[in-house]
This record gives sequence, structure tokens and C-alpha cells, in this order.
Amino acid sequence: MIRLRARLHIPRPIKRWLPTSLFGRSLLIIVLPVAVMQIAVTWAFFDAHWDTVTSRLSEGLAGDVAWAVESYKDDPSPAALDRLAERAQDSMDLSIALQKGKSLPAGKRNSLFRVVDRSLNRALSDRLDAPFWFDASGDHYPAHVDIRVKVPQGVLRIIAPRDRAFATQGHIFILWIVGATLLLTAVAILFIRNQVRAIERLADAADAFGRGIDQAAFKPHGAREVRQAAQAFLAMKARIQRHIEQRTALLASVSHDLRTPLTRLKLEIALAEPSPQLEAMARDLSEMEHMIDEYLAFARGEGGEEARQVLLRPLIEGVCEGAVRSGAKVELSIGDDLTAILRPNAFKRALANLIENAAAHGETVRVSSTAAPAGGVWIFVDDDGPGIPEDRHEEAFRPFNRLDESRNQNEKGVGLGLAIARDMARGLGGELTLQKSPMGGLRAVLRLPG
Repeated sequence: MIRLRARLHIPRPIKRWLPTSLFGRSLLIIVLPVAVMQIAVTWAFFDAHWDTVTSRLSEGLAGDVAWAVESYKDDPSPAALDRLAERAQDSMDLSIALQKGKSLPAGKRNSLFRVVDRSLNRALSDRLDAPFWFDASGDHYPAHVDIRVKVPQGVLRIIAPRDRAFATQGHIFILWIVGATLLLTAVAILFIRNQVRAIERLADAADAFGRGIDQAAFKPHGAREVRQAAQAFLAMKARIQRHIEQRTALLASVSHDLRTPLTRLKLEIALAEPSPQLEAMARDLSEMEHMIDEYLAFARGEGGEEARQVLLRPLIEGVCEGAVRSGAKVELSIGDDLTAILRPNAFKRALANLIENAAAHGETVRVSSTAAPAGGVWIFVDDDGPGIPEDRHEEAFRPFNRLDESRNQNEKGVGLGLAIARDMARGLGGELTLQKSPMGGLRAVLRLPG
């Protein structure tokens, strides 16, 4: 059976504006449909109900205005105008006054809701034959509508309550809609945040465990699926810890078993009569011991050592002094207050490998460090040797690869120094890369978390 899987394609410009976090996407999934629904309901309300009610009210007000204008035209005397104004005030709540010799205003005032202007203008145009002007904004007369009609004697001004022109309770509906949307959004934020926090804690615990930091206080919580993922993580963490403990015990036993015969051989050579053959055997034993040390260091990895915040200068100075005693020429430039999260013994072993590798292929080694812009520390190990072609930088990190074609062969090395150093850096959440050195050789860039 062939299954066809449909996939919604979102245009790239829209993707740039979409949230990338789980919290943002979950909130968007919940809030966006609610907002669209509220907008649709509001539009339907104003289009089907509020507009209809406003049109009916405007038509009724326009009819009363037309009656008042026609009544005044039938008898424009002051006495008749007084009677008309009194009757309109009592029965229609309209205030009527004559502005003799006046003309209609030139400008037009727009109200907050354009539908009011359209409805009232349409109703007055249908009922009145004379020119007219109206102001429904309420700037001069709050909660009232100012209507002016041109008559031969001047302008007949009619002031009417606003609720006679349109439904004034529409804003209450909008407030309810907005309030409900805000309430639903707040509830969604509260519940989504609680679910996302459980996933964030699981991610933090996994990241910390990957860097060798054990968060003993972590416990599964949150939704059922998140708890299942957390329990699976704890089970995996326990299996990995048992494996590390078993491997550490095995390596300790192997180290002891291998060093015992080596020690006996070295002792026998030391007690024997000196000869060129014995000197060659001693060199072979020394090389064998060095190779075993590198193999065990590579296999040991983290070795169960806890990562912690450490001041870098004493560690780096100790490694550089050891390299100088071995005959390397090392220049040191490092700040006094730089710190990083690392495993001290693993870091010293990795840095010693980098310095030893640089010293084996160059005359001068320079070790420097600086604070990284995004947090953490950069440590640079430069040499003035032949370097490595850029297209073979990644190849240099492969275990047991010495790149003899591009650099002089290190007789004591087995091609594990860079692999051990990168394994240490990545185990802490950092990285080790290679670049061309300003000294002309190779630069190793070790980035450590701060």
C-alpha cells in the first residue's frame, strides 16, 4: 500500500515571521484561531446587526428632520418656529434653532465609525431636497448629532441625541470580545508555559549530562508524553553511567596489567650491562609506554571526572612548564581572570597533546587565550611549522591519522592527540577546530564554555 503524505507548504517570507520556539508555536496555534474567530464574529455582528440597526435609526431621525424642515417651510414665522421647536423637543427630543443669514459649513467632520456617516448621509439624502450638513463626531456636542439644513431664511440647525442616529452600545460588544480574547490568551500562556517548562528542564538535564554534569534533582514532570521522555532519558542516563563505570574499571585493570610487564622489562634493562642493543630496547619500551598511554587516554575519554568552573591560567601554565621541561619552546599569553567549565585532568591532557603536536612540527609554540564574544573562552595554540592544507583539517581529527604527507612524522605519536582534544572539548559542549596560524604554521582553536 502506498501512503500519500500531504504537507502544507508555507512560503519562505512567511516562515521568517513565524516563531521558532515551541512556546511561540503552541501559543500561535491556540491564539490565532481564537483571534480569527473573534474578528469574524465582530465583523458579522457589525455587518449583519449593527449596520442594520444604525440604518433604521438614521432613517427614523432623517424622517423627523424632514418633517421639521417641511413644517418650518410651511410657516416660517417666529411664533410657528417656537411652537415647532417646543413640539420637537417634547415628542422627538430634538433641539431646533434658526441661524438667520448663515450658510452651511464648508468642511465635513467624520465620526469615529464611518458606517454612521454613510447611513445618516444616505438617509438625509433620501428625505431632504435642500442642501444639508451634519457632524456626528460629537466634538462640539458630546453624545449629540449636529444637523444643519439650508432654508431661504438661513440655516435650520437641529441637534439630536446620538442614540437616535446609531446604536451606541456597539463598543460594549467590542470590549467583551477583546476581554474574552485577552482572558483566553492569558489562560493559554499559563498552561502552555507550564508544559514548555517541563520540556526545557528535560533539555537542560540532557545537555548537562552530555557535558558531564549530573543534575540529581531532575525529576519527570509535565504532560504524560513529556514524563515518558524524561523517564526514558533517566533510564538511558543510568545505562550510560553503568557503562562508564564498567569501562573505567576495565581500563584501570588493563593499565595495571600492561604496565606491570613493562616495569619489569625496564628494570631488567636498567640492571643489565649497557650496550647499543639495550639502548634500542629502552627506546622501544619508552615508545611502547607512550603509545599505551595515548591509547588508554583515548579510550578513557571523560573518565568519570566531574566538570566544574576552573581558573585557566594555573592549569595552562602547568602544562606549558611541562612542555618546556621536555624541550619545547613555548610562549604564553593568557589573562589572569579567565575561567571555563571543564574537567581539569582531561583539559591538561588535551592541551598537552596540542602543545606536543605543535612542538613536534615547529620550533616555537605560542599559547594564548581570549574571552569569546558569545560567552566562554577561546584558547589558541600556534606553531611555525609547515601546517596542514585546509582541505585536510577534518581528516587530521581522525583517530590514528598522522598526515605524514603534510607534516613531519612524530615518531612517538600514534595519531590520537587531536582526536583526544576534540573529544574533550565536545564533551564539555565546546569545539576544537584548525586554522592557518599567523605564525605561518597551524593554529588549533579550542573553544570552552564559560
